[in-house]
Amino acid sequence: MKSLFKLVLLLPVLAWAATRYAPVDVDMQVRQVGPHSYYVQGAAGAATENKGFISNAGFVVTDAGVVVIDTLGSPSLAEKLRGLIAGITDQPVVKVILTHYHADHIYGLQVFKDEGAEIIAPQGALEYLDSDAAVNRLEERRVSLFPWVDEDTRLVSPDRIVDGVEQFELGGVGFRLNYLGKAHSDGDVSVFVTPDRVLYSGDIIFEGRVPFVGDADTKHWLDTLEGFESKGITALVPGHGPAARDPAGAITLTRHYLQRLREVMGAAVEEMEDFKTAFESADWSEFSQLPAFEAAHRINAYNVYLSMEAESLAE
Repeated sequence: MKSLFKLVLLLPVLAWAATRYAPVDVDMQVRQVGPHSYYVQGAAGAATENKGFISNAGFVVTDAGVVVIDTLGSPSLAEKLRGLIAGITDQPVVKVILTHYHADHIYGLQVFKDEGAEIIAPQGALEYLDSDAAVNRLEERRVSLFPWVDEDTRLVSPDRIVDGVEQFELGGVGFRLNYLGKAHSDGDVSVFVTPDRVLYSGDIIFEGRVPFVGDADTKHWLDTLEGFESKGITALVPGHGPAARDPAGAITLTRHYLQRLREVMGAAVEEMEDFKTAFESADWSEFSQLPAFEAAHRINAYNVYLSMEAESLAE
């Protein structure tokens, strides 16, 4: 009877193993940053490099289940992550918190949703899911990341939306969610693990590589970084790059890069200079050796140029 009872308790944990996804042979190693807090670190590179494993995901182990933070860029990667979690604890994954809805962070959601986890996301997630961009991106990744993203890969809606500061406790571990508004994406949230003093920032902070700007509101993003509270944090896990033991230093790169983009592109807009001239005459050498510079920088600059044109017209 005891064996049967134990099996029933383990069924949610074993559910992930019943799903079969194309195996993915990337180097995924668990790094511990606090008594309860862990993460895996994607490689520095463009979105479809390293079989899509280019972003970070975290997880927090409690006595009442596991909380996963972001789910990587394919069901195959998420299944690999789930196996690593199972190697540390037999607790089920009961909650998934998305720092934001971008492809490299959400395509693994179905692995955890099928296990029965509650999906929590920031305000703005539903707008992304209803957009043509979400549909088009998934179609593109079904080609560029096949077979790890395929016709069975689906967009998963959140069960609950966060639009402010929320706190909850699970298995004796406290969590604080801080909604940051539309900064890097349609909506961003950070996750602070209270007893560990560990902050999962999502893509508000990129460590050791050029940030992806996309259609971000860089003005609000910078305002968010200026107000980012780093005191008392023992480790900061960014959306990309290694965890930082010096959170203030980790914030500096992202902030400085965005400031430089807005400085150059803002001056071009004010002087009615075309993008090509402004971009090619600027000195970007301080960032040129960073990973993802070639893939992302020109697109970032152009998007900032367009957004600052819109800002100038709105004044």
